[in-house]
Amino acid sequence: MAGIRGILSRQNIAVQMIAEFMGTMILILFGIGVVAQVVAGGSSLGDHDSISWAWGLGVVLGVYTAARISGAHLNPAVTIALAAFRGFPWKKVVPYIIAQVAGAFVGALLVRWAYNSVLHNFDPGLTAKSQTIFSTLPGNGSLPVSLWGGFLDQVIGTAILVFLIFVLTDRLNDPPLSNLTPFIVGLVVVAIGMAWGTNAGYAINPARDFGPRLASYITGYGTAWRDQYNQLYWWVPIAAPIIGGLIGGLVYVTLIGRVLPFLQGTETPAGRGGEVETPYEATGEAQTDTPRGQRGVIDPTPGGNDPRIDPNTGRRMDPGTGRDPRDPGSGPTDQGPGPNR
Repeated sequence: MAGIRGILSRQNIAVQMIAEFMGTMILILFGIGVVAQVVAGGSSLGDHDSISWAWGLGVVLGVYTAARISGAHLNPAVTIALAAFRGFPWKKVVPYIIAQVAGAFVGALLVRWAYNSVLHNFDPGLTAKSQTIFSTLPGNGSLPVSLWGGFLDQVIGTAILVFLIFVLTDRLNDPPLSNLTPFIVGLVVVAIGMAWGTNAGYAINPARDFGPRLASYITGYGTAWRDQYNQLYWWVPIAAPIIGGLIGGLVYVTLIGRVLPFLQGTETPAGRGGEVETPYEATGEAQTDTPRGQRGVIDPTPGGNDPRIDPNTGRRMDPGTGRDPRDPGSGPTDQGPGPNR
């Protein structure tokens, strides 16, 4: 039993990779799925707003899938920003990114196969007309936006995303309760889609773009790596979001995060100290099981830093005795079983 518990521990990088894979796949199934429905199925089945909402809800559901195990980054730009500014281990960055890209790739393949007949009827040549279902293009493939216009758009959009993720997951910033945070992060993605969807399709996530782009390429989209101007564009939704994520994280840490420690005990509710007192944080795209005062440093042990959870067994402890109430002699004193047993 101990061996199985060790294998399945949240500290196991393979388990965390599986969680990132599944969370990102869920995100893509809803996100790419809704674009396929709207683009290939006709405007009567949706519009830009329905696309934005489905992407946002995909984020919510993907985060709930993976948050407890891996922190549900679901986005290489988020993972890199967390490593740069919040103490996420750099040794986990590449494994997380591999899992995220793989999840996006598999999710896109499932959408591609499910919509195969509709896609061939809508776009028999599998051209840029339907390529936008899977990956982004400047101006969504039709508006006069240059490659560098798309690059700038992705930098700004991802900076907004990461900045707000840091806002929502900083325990010193009086964030929302853990079960509510994924929903609010999803609303952030909806808002970005509605405000920043014209210039480059708001990829704001290298895995979201590269995984589906690769899936479309191996299933018949020969021009998947280029934009409508025949320029190599595939690198833009990778490089620009990473740069934007680092900018967003830096802006938060510099202008907001550095101020919060000085406000502790003066402007926060009694007993809160600006930190969410829950066993763990489902933080949207960043796990925040952190020791008090260490903002955003990931603690993947069972129960995180909740004193009510035994870090070795994962069992909830009795708050009065500090012992497992199921164990013999776990009453209010060490004299033997008590009324709390």
